[in-house]
Amino acid sequence: MTDVNGSTAANGSTTRGADDNKGYRVGVDVGGTFTDLVCIKPDGDVVLDKTPTTPHDQSEGVLKGVEQLAATFGTDLGGFCADLDVFVHGTTTADNTMIEMSGANTGLLATEGHRDEIELRRDHKENIWDPTYPAPEPIARRRARIAIPERIDFEGNEILPLDEDAVRRGVKRLKKLGVESIAVCFLFSFVDASHERRAREIIYEEYPDIAHVSLSNEVLPRAPEFERTSTTLVNAYVAPKIASYVDRLVRRLREAGFKSQVVLMQSNGGVMPPESVAHRAVSLLSSGPTGGVMAAALAAKRSGVLDFVAADMGGTSYDVCLVTGGTPTVATDWNWRHRYYINLPMVDIHSVGAGGGSIARVRQGSLLVGPESAGSQPGPACYGRGGTLATVTDSDAVLGYLPSKGFAGGQMELDIDASREAINNDVATPLGVSVDDAAWAIQRIVNSNMANAIRKVLSSHGADSRTLALIAFGGGGAVHAWAQARELGMDRVLIPKASPGFSALGLLVSDYVIDLMRAYVVKLSDADVERIRSIAHELQEEADNELAPAQIDPHSMKSELFAQMCYHGQNFDMSVPLPEGESLTESNLIDLAERFHKMHESTRGFSFPTQQPLVRGVRLVERGLTPKPELIARMGSVTNPEEVRVGSRLAHFGDGFIDTPVYDGALLGAGAELSGPALIQEPFTVVVLPPGDTVRLDENGNYDISVDLSGL
Repeated sequence: MTDVNGSTAANGSTTRGADDNKGYRVGVDVGGTFTDLVCIKPDGDVVLDKTPTTPHDQSEGVLKGVEQLAATFGTDLGGFCADLDVFVHGTTTADNTMIEMSGANTGLLATEGHRDEIELRRDHKENIWDPTYPAPEPIARRRARIAIPERIDFEGNEILPLDEDAVRRGVKRLKKLGVESIAVCFLFSFVDASHERRAREIIYEEYPDIAHVSLSNEVLPRAPEFERTSTTLVNAYVAPKIASYVDRLVRRLREAGFKSQVVLMQSNGGVMPPESVAHRAVSLLSSGPTGGVMAAALAAKRSGVLDFVAADMGGTSYDVCLVTGGTPTVATDWNWRHRYYINLPMVDIHSVGAGGGSIARVRQGSLLVGPESAGSQPGPACYGRGGTLATVTDSDAVLGYLPSKGFAGGQMELDIDASREAINNDVATPLGVSVDDAAWAIQRIVNSNMANAIRKVLSSHGADSRTLALIAFGGGGAVHAWAQARELGMDRVLIPKASPGFSALGLLVSDYVIDLMRAYVVKLSDADVERIRSIAHELQEEADNELAPAQIDPHSMKSELFAQMCYHGQNFDMSVPLPEGESLTESNLIDLAERFHKMHESTRGFSFPTQQPLVRGVRLVERGLTPKPELIARMGSVTNPEEVRVGSRLAHFGDGFIDTPVYDGALLGAGAELSGPALIQEPFTVVVLPPGDTVRLDENGNYDISVDLSGL
């Protein structure tokens, strides 16, 4: 097992060598409203760009954005693509598929007696107070869930041979039902996968044109049964759509002259080539927001902040993650996404429908904001694309936070009158208030929704917002951070200059990550050390093979081994480090038990030191370390803000409109300081500074804001 750190540059970042990246490096994050692009030039300069997302085919928007970048550098699409070293992509295809329930027509082959496992859901109900709350829309209808006589026991012994005729009959039935993707989930296949593998062979014999087959032993080779079934079904449901999209994108990039490798962001915080995620498409859920969290962790660490809330406000959603000790929280259990359980390690991001495009409307006398969004087409009313519904961005414009000219890097002019008309029609008139008061009401509602999302995340971890900083990014993060910090009692806010494209930038700082596990259920006292070593060796070989297409320098590879452990009767295990690796001995098992008890006490609040732990598997996480750019967008050199003041405009901070100075943030340099009220205009966002707050632009390119909480 390798455990070799990459070389370290003077700034403390891990690098593959000075000559590894001679061309451009591009990260692309497709959001619900805008597609964000970040390009790191060979000299290290960071360039941001945005283009409207094309929902009918996201690859069109991606290519348009790449073409915009090429024009920025004075070249055409072909010449730019030929000079691209790295193209990293975070896609919302998997999430959108689950949100819209627009995945493949999916069937399931399950062990006889377990076809309804997916319906039981471990008795989980999202709204326990509503007895009429409906079940989630089924991925596989009951008629498309086929019971197959077969049985492997927990030790891998064959109790009942696979009924191949039943498999053939089942596949023929699924074919008649128009099924395009099939999930196979047999009992204890994670111990012996022979029945599932044979079932796949039969599927292709009977249905050679099937779009996709997911085997549970490949997607999630571990217990429990419901979690494995749910994860495998979601994988089968989203895989064909993801494969189609990625193939389309790669083909268009190749046609444009791109010759290097496309890599995709995963929900565990790492990137991998498309070939490696082909059989685990479910790992792409929440890949875009994950990139933002990874960038926030690196940017905050460089500014000396290790404990904070990462908050990404885009056009459609608001994504929140707690970061402690500089490391994002990674959830390994109870990961419910879009009403289905995903039993894979995922950066613990909580999302709510609160973004710039969130629609405001009055229902039964109450003002509601979100979760519905105007998206990129037609978008907010002020975009002038045909939108007529009032949105959060429209309220931002009416309250004076956004400029009418030079919006979105100079690509758009905002129609403030259209915003006022939309707010008047949808909010002000139904409530019987002025347009200005209605716009402020929209702000209060959406800011409260976002603050409540943060409270929910922090309460689940026992964290106190008053002891944390807020790292705000996304197109709307800088506009709304001041109000959220006040509501949560947070006295420090960091807004990176690159914040509008931070999720895209985060893709370029993420390492290659392979996260594998093999089940091995045994009492710790009965554990076979040789078996653990053998599993570790097999996992290492598999990880090395999966990372091979990435062509990573061996000196930049790092592996970590864990034992999955729990107490008898617990449903969820935890990853306990096995630093001994393949050199594990019998005497090390005592140390392993002690580590488990201490971890359980520190993370779950209790332990039973006299109780025998249970080993449920061996886990390997292998990382291919990548270069870490400075994350600093273009900075100016002016330290006296008055030299870059471009005027003023009326802005509303809760007590009516006041004349507020406006500054050109693109010209500000490190060390510049300002006191509120102020509006600092960056190319794709505006840093809103209310009265009482102060800000300093630090040498790492972060607007470091001190929040005035004295009047609260």
